[in-house]
Amino acid sequence: MADETDNETPETTEPQAQAGEQVQEEAVVQDSAAADAPAAADEPAAADEAAPTEAAATPASALAAPAEVPAEPAEQVSPKERRRRSRSTHSGQSRPPRSAEERHAERVATRRAKALTRRARRLQERAKAAERRKAAPAAEPLAPVHAPVEGSPKVRQGVVVSDKADKTITVRVDIARRHRRYEKIVRSSGTLHAHDENNEAHEGDVVRVIESRPLSRTKRWKLVDVLERAR
Repeated sequence: MADETDNETPETTEPQAQAGEQVQEEAVVQDSAAADAPAAADEPAAADEAAPTEAAATPASALAAPAEVPAEPAEQVSPKERRRRSRSTHSGQSRPPRSAEERHAERVATRRAKALTRRARRLQERAKAAERRKAAPAAEPLAPVHAPVEGSPKVRQGVVVSDKADKTITVRVDIARRHRRYEKIVRSSGTLHAHDENNEAHEGDVVRVIESRPLSRTKRWKLVDVLERAR
């Protein structure tokens, strides 16, 4: 009997020993968790204490105005592309199919309506321009391009050297003048073409001619009268 009791005692004590070890391990785990809990509780407090200092260190301008984001450039869309997009997004009911004659008649009507609008706008602009011209002060007269001719036309006396051309005579004009430095009389002569309407002058006549407007490529003079006939 004693042997049986001795053999049974270890069998009953081993489960109890294992249960005691498990209880001790659980107690150790709870103690470690309790020790970590205050540390974890202290960490948010430390973070809360550090937050005001960081907020104080941050400048007020950075907190007030957020960083500006550069605006993207607006997309440049051509009128043709804009019309295509509007047609693609159109959700209304499509028009029934039309014949070529109907489309042509519609185009003609559209052009006629636009022409009427343009005509009305142009008439309105012309009326406004006329009102502006009436309200504007009178313009000052423009200065003449050529200065008025002053003085009397030149008159020359000479001898007819040729009357072969019709209504034209060639006159030799003799000039005698005193030299400005040497005080000597210098004689020279020149020819000019004069207009003789009635062919009155002949070769050798002494005539008087007067300056006139250009009558031809070379004629700038007119016959006034014949002073002396040739002998």
